[in-house]
Amino acid sequence: MVSEPTRERPHHDHPGPARATIPAAMRDEIIAHARAGYPDEACGLVAGTAPAGEGGTATRWHPTRNRAASPLRYEIHPDDLLRVALEIDDADEVIWAIVHSHVRSSARPSPTDVGLAFYPEALYVLVSLASGQADPVTGAESMRAWRIVDGAVFEVALDVENRAP
Repeated sequence: MVSEPTRERPHHDHPGPARATIPAAMRDEIIAHARAGYPDEACGLVAGTAPAGEGGTATRWHPTRNRAASPLRYEIHPDDLLRVALEIDDADEVIWAIVHSHVRSSARPSPTDVGLAFYPEALYVLVSLASGQADPVTGAESMRAWRIVDGAVFEVALDVENRAP
């Protein structure tokens, strides 16, 4: 069976936000976690003040284990998911983003990613470790954010905030 390619709707159907921001230190931690998981996909969660789709702000990165231990798919380990969900709830936060890496493809949701996207209010942040996918300006791995709503994929411009110490 051949999978249908990822669909992207025109801009006027975008559920928002059009842009989101993460701190530079969080971006660096996410990329380091993706590199550490190689050759398998890595995964984790970003907590926030409110869902990204409602304009929430990213607050904390929670790395998790990939139960699938696969270069082709990820599954957040259930023990990690429970622990992190409780920490997020106890802090009166929400899941702002679900993060995973692609080791052989671009930072674009695969048909499998779209089919398993059960949190439409969250962002899906993908990091590509595939050769040729580095940012041409910084040389860092490609990191992109998406909203996946009812099987439709919408890119969210991801800005990196450099906070002064």
